[in-house]
Amino acid sequence: MPATIKRDVLIIGAGAAGLMCAIEAGKRKRSVTVLDHANRLAKKVRASGGGRCNFTNLHLDSHNYLSGNPHFCKSALARFTPNDFTSMVERHRIAYYEKEKGQLFCCESSGEIVTMLHKECHKVGVEIRLGCQIMGISKVDNFSVAMKSGDIESASLIIATGGLSYPDLGATDLGFRIAKHFDLKIMPPRPALVPLVLKQHDCNRMRELSGVSFDAEVSCNGHLFRDKVLFTHRGLSGPAILQASLYWNKGDQIRIDLLPGKDAFRLFMENRTSKVKLSNFLSRYLPKRLSRTWSDGCDLSRPLNMCNESELKAIAQKLHTWTLKPEGTEGFKKAEVTVGGVDTGELSSKTMETKRVPGLYFVGEVVDVTGHLGGYNLHWAWSSGFVAGQYA
Repeated sequence: MPATIKRDVLIIGAGAAGLMCAIEAGKRKRSVTVLDHANRLAKKVRASGGGRCNFTNLHLDSHNYLSGNPHFCKSALARFTPNDFTSMVERHRIAYYEKEKGQLFCCESSGEIVTMLHKECHKVGVEIRLGCQIMGISKVDNFSVAMKSGDIESASLIIATGGLSYPDLGATDLGFRIAKHFDLKIMPPRPALVPLVLKQHDCNRMRELSGVSFDAEVSCNGHLFRDKVLFTHRGLSGPAILQASLYWNKGDQIRIDLLPGKDAFRLFMENRTSKVKLSNFLSRYLPKRLSRTWSDGCDLSRPLNMCNESELKAIAQKLHTWTLKPEGTEGFKKAEVTVGGVDTGELSSKTMETKRVPGLYFVGEVVDVTGHLGGYNLHWAWSSGFVAGQYA
């Protein structure tokens, strides 16, 4: 029977948060082992940003995060900033650029970020074990993690297992099971930053729009996002929809302004003597297929000069407040993140340590902190892993 191995710090999850935590704990001369069931480091980091890794955002702010406690993330974000991460990137001579809205991407490949993290771990003596199957976890004085290859004991145990999104990349519910094992409260997880699925009659009506993209303003439950919307064969996607999905719950409506920044009624009134059909007039501002389909649904076959002022006002109102009631989402398989997770009330915002189980920490996506699209979720992984590494 293999002898029990002893470590100061044991981290479950070799993703963004786990590796950052390992680096910081290793800098403090702690003996650190990272375990992961995958056969490759940081698969979600590799896949992020379309393979170029949107690793942070220059406009980072706590308002870009959703949590049961909106103040919880502030401490970690303040102590590990976008400049802190870009300084590491620059030390490793990784070229990067700002795409838009403060989003920073690698010029070459997300693999460069993974290599950087691996090198930093190696430099401070972190041991990384891949392909590990965890059989059980217990705690008496120290934590004991049982595996087929033998047990590992540690004074500190960090759970950095991620959420449920992207099961094809290896996501599991292990982190939530560990939290339940220690009787920690979990906020119900749901998929987010995910395409929305429309009801069948709406899909049938908009079947020809699959692949059409347009600029819009999307609102859901008081939150508003201006960006691209993309029609899919099952519903709606694109950045504005993904952002809105953070706040969407079953039964909710979404509202779409098809002409953001424009006054549709004013445009109509300025052209009210025109003999152009309303649908053709709208195609000056919207993709032709969208203009035609939307106009058919609203019976806009008449020319502008055949509509009275009240009719034009009603049509303009519909253009700015097109309301749809999605049937659901594409689920965790297509979701970029998981909303929900370990209740922040169970954790110290300063250290990420659980209040009721000394030495047990939760970091990254497994915690009930979820960022907007645009590098915010990876930065939460870096910052939460960083602060836990200062204390574990």
